Amino acid sequence: MTAEAVPNPGKKPPASKPAGAFAPLRNRLFAVLWVAAVLGNVGTFMRDVASAWLVLDLSGSPSTVALIQAAGSLPIFLLAIPAGVLSDIMDRRRMLIVIQCLLACVSAALMIQAWLGVASVASIAGLTFLGGVGAALMAPVWQSIVPELVPRGELKGAVALNSLGINIARAIGPAAGGAILAAAGAAATYAVDVSSYIIVIAALLWWRRTPDARDDLSEQFGGALRAGLRYARASKELHRVFLRAGLFFACASALWALLPIVAGPMLGGGPGFYGLLLGAVGAGAIGGATVLPRVRERLGADGLMLAAALVTAVVMGILALAPPRWLALPVLLGAGAAWIAVLTTLSATTQAILPNWVRGRGLALYLTVFNGALTAGSLGWGALADAIGVPATLWVSAIGLLAVAVLSRAVPLPEGEADLTPSNHWPEPLTAEPVRNDRGPVLITIEYRVAAADQHAFHAALRRLSEARRRDGAYAWGVSQDSGDPERVLEWFFVESWAEHQRQHRRVSHADADVQKEALAFHRGDGPPRVSHFLALEHGVGKAS
Repeated sequence: MTAEAVPNPGKKPPASKPAGAFAPLRNRLFAVLWVAAVLGNVGTFMRDVASAWLVLDLSGSPSTVALIQAAGSLPIFLLAIPAGVLSDIMDRRRMLIVIQCLLACVSAALMIQAWLGVASVASIAGLTFLGGVGAALMAPVWQSIVPELVPRGELKGAVALNSLGINIARAIGPAAGGAILAAAGAAATYAVDVSSYIIVIAALLWWRRTPDARDDLSEQFGGALRAGLRYARASKELHRVFLRAGLFFACASALWALLPIVAGPMLGGGPGFYGLLLGAVGAGAIGGATVLPRVRERLGADGLMLAAALVTAVVMGILALAPPRWLALPVLLGAGAAWIAVLTTLSATTQAILPNWVRGRGLALYLTVFNGALTAGSLGWGALADAIGVPATLWVSAIGLLAVAVLSRAVPLPEGEADLTPSNHWPEPLTAEPVRNDRGPVLITIEYRVAAADQHAFHAALRRLSEARRRDGAYAWGVSQDSGDPERVLEWFFVESWAEHQRQHRRVSHADADVQKEALAFHRGDGPPRVSHFLALEHGVGKAS
């Protein structure tokens, strides 16, 4: 057992000034990797256009076409969480290089089978699934490196630029892919995609990243996975983001799952027209990104989400009427603007509410929700389209999206303004002798004296503090009162090991410190609350030799 006193939380560092939307591009490293990512995504969209059109030629079934989108998003749903764990404990640069090599091999295999004329629905779906595995491993890692590339004040701008870069690629890639597909065939389209990975790999090799420092408290996979899931389970702010994302993407996925059918059988277009439609989505996203800051300032995050849902529902309703091809292009410009509004809002909110130590895992969980909703929605809407037709399915999804958008207003998105940098205000616990890092579980108790009149408010403050305790490492938490002395109140929580409690010291943020300060204000003892650490008694401990 050890004891220590709780100090006053440290002071916050001054808040950084917000930067301009394009300020991150002044950082050479961010700019190089951003351009490489845009070019890589251009190749990926070209690959997706070729695969979707090949499958449409081979089958013509809505459910089969939707299966290809599901094959790409299902691995992200299944593997994003382990990938997020790896992004927090491995060298991110090396991991990205390996993943890019894997994706290049996938595209090379698609190129070879298209060139030989042996492509089938099964082979395309299988290779698309492998490409999804690479995307699942890459997404949380790529997003996690952003704070390393720009100052903290430019983080939100960098997140928005990443979303903008994806949509620039969406504007260029599908149109270019459709043109190459129509002129030279699928093999040539896949070959361009292979070359784009070479550019990305070269940029990553150019980046001389300083390796992460490793020490006795560096996390291993199993413990890091448990810590990430524990954080997500305790974070009510993450729950709100996940709920809003899951509902929106499940309904909106109908548009992307059925767009090849809309472009081909419904509107009578070919692969070039399908590429133009996707290019219109990307162009709309670029245009939307230019006005997004002003619109967000006027509507707020929740108002922006509602407006984007309304626009997306209207787009699906218009497409269900099989409009002239010339009208479909400006309609999908609106879909692109709405899509980037939702992606940027949800991604930036997720980044803003995650501390650095769990950023990769938190983003991975967000991607799991995102791609799980897309996968389930694609399969569901594809099956429904087989049963009732594509136009009726688009109407059903549009009505569902409108209902979800209105009901979701009752669950507002978090503001994400809290200071999540480590406060480092907890002193190192006192120990009578060295403690092994793997020893546990550890019981931590904090003894307060609180006047009877203050105990209701004190308990409310402790409830807020309990969320921080659980996020940072506690797997059980409680508060008890002395039956013989009601003003003596004991807060307690369990942590799985001594090493995890040491990590908990490092994780406590300035926002957590503020909540702790609220609880400490009710303490009426002669000195600060007494903190004690109890270690699980091991066999043989205390026996005479």
